[in-house]
Amino acid sequence: MAGDTLTFTLDTGGDVVIRLRPDLAPGHVARITELAQEGFYDGVVFHRVIPGFMAQGGDPSGTGMGGSDKPNLKAEFNGEPHVRGVCSMARTNDPHSANSQFFICFDDATFLDRQYTVWGQVIEGMEHVDALPKGEPPRQPGKILKAVIS
Repeated sequence: MAGDTLTFTLDTGGDVVIRLRPDLAPGHVARITELAQEGFYDGVVFHRVIPGFMAQGGDPSGTGMGGSDKPNLKAEFNGEPHVRGVCSMARTNDPHSANSQFFICFDDATFLDRQYTVWGQVIEGMEHVDALPKGEPPRQPGKILKAVIS
């Protein structure tokens, strides 16, 4: 049974608690849970942080070009709107290319609705996401120190 929450401890000073939504995207939640439990996200940076839009992370290379060694996921697009605090999967132009990279919305980005897979919602610690260094990539990117499923 997958946990109910994913907690990222960030180097910007605290924990970001994300309520997982297996009801929306069971395959994506299972993958994120698996990666978090394997320690995959520990030490990974937010390589693309755009004010007013989103913070993207989940690439161990820190370039935005990498992912896990697991197969890409089938899209699980859903009707959940991309609004502040929503967690969604990053992908290439191929709808079925999500792997390990994800983003957290700073503000409404509803133009992404039904084109990216929403898998969670920040329920605590959004101020720590807001505090991430900005840039594409940031000069000193913010980092996930630890990812824990509970």
